[in-house]
Amino acid sequence: MSLIGKEVEPFTAQAYKNGDFIEVTDANLKGHWSVVCFYPADFTFVCPTELEDLQDQYPALQELGVEVFSVSRDSHFTHKAWHDTSEAIGKITYAMIGDPAHKLSQMFDVFVEEEGRADRGTFIIDPDGVVKAVEINADGIGRDASVLIDKIKAAQYVRNNPGEVCPAKWKEGSETLKPSLDLVGKI
Repeated sequence: MSLIGKEVEPFTAQAYKNGDFIEVTDANLKGHWSVVCFYPADFTFVCPTELEDLQDQYPALQELGVEVFSVSRDSHFTHKAWHDTSEAIGKITYAMIGDPAHKLSQMFDVFVEEEGRADRGTFIIDPDGVVKAVEINADGIGRDASVLIDKIKAAQYVRNNPGEVCPAKWKEGSETLKPSLDLVGKI
């Protein structure tokens, strides 16, 4: 079942962020745009490349009013240990949520039960806590965080301009479409 258009369910989780253990709840995903990025596990191979790439894009995302949360099956303690020992992960300044009981990965429908881990899932959530975009990759396929910038700009544009939609490869400032009977069959 698709999560698009659904509000994030209530949750409470422990996370590691900037040298502290913090609590993250569904309320932390409201009032601003959010990206929730699931990955299989700490101390692995593709995951640190993705999380470092996400950190590289984090300042640009913050300029768009976006907060980032990464999530794996590991505990917040393990996130701290990984942060303290990996050069790539040591750069991360966004929250790293622990999901050892798999509640979040099940809620976001990325849990791979037979392996006890999450798929590589990326979720864009609007300020109301509603899922607007989902990308899920197989375990061996890393993501490119730079594509989030245009996706979020498009989602923000559509939210702020009812009645307009963003076509494929839309970039900020490009033409949008106004769906109507007049456009049917003319694109």
